[in-house]
Amino acid sequence: MTDEKEEHLEPDDLLKEMGEKIGYTPHILEILGELDPDHLTRYNACNKRILSDGEIPSKYKVLMALAVVASKQCERCAQTQMINAINHGATKEEIMETMDVIGITSGAPAVAACRDALKLLQKETE
Repeated sequence: MTDEKEEHLEPDDLLKEMGEKIGYTPHILEILGELDPDHLTRYNACNKRILSDGEIPSKYKVLMALAVVASKQCERCAQTQMINAINHGATKEEIMETMDVIGITSGAPAVAACRDALKLLQKETE
């Protein structure tokens, strides 16, 4: 559920808010905002559920999201979730254990989809 204030934010303000959380604004969100501002509001509400602590801390929800997008072999999505994982305090060890889960459950193609995401982690840990 979104709070009343967010429901009335303009698309540019929503994009700015989302971009600040992950360090950049995915181009697809800009397009969605132009085509259907209400869709962007709904997307933001769902995104906040993942990026906010609940019964499951956000760090673990983001690691789950990384595993899901990797299983779908979405390279750019894996990069976004890697940034989210790092920003939410996931350690290199936690991320690498997630990579084990990805490899076991989804195979080499899913791990390969994380190539550039892993470069982000490598850069972060240097």
